[in-house]
Amino acid sequence: MVDCIILNDIQVYGYHGVNQQEQDVGQIFSVNLEIECDLKKAGLSDLISDTVDYSVLYSLVKSVVEGPSYNLLESVAEKIAEGITSSFSVKNVTVAVTKINPPVWGSSIGAVGVKITRDGANRLSD
Repeated sequence: MVDCIILNDIQVYGYHGVNQQEQDVGQIFSVNLEIECDLKKAGLSDLISDTVDYSVLYSLVKSVVEGPSYNLLESVAEKIAEGITSSFSVKNVTVAVTKINPPVWGSSIGAVGVKITRDGANRLSD
């Protein structure tokens, strides 16, 4: 069995996209996180210091999405994953970044997104 911390539908305004208008005007991005880590110690101790703090995860996502512009959602997801694996002892991290109502000319698409999974094992020692 795998223990996970899950944060769903973190909505943050950012300025990412290939089109200049996306980088000028911006839009809302939705981010989902699934963090695989051992939660037994935290479950027994009931101490925030024995787990991955949700508020820190939220702040990390917010700082990446509100930070410098990237052309690709892949880059946004990668920066979030890097921040998590370099800050916490986790087994794996899955990051999904969704652009709501993407500006794809002549289309009617509710959302587009990417989902990446990165190995977090031993990243703190890199």
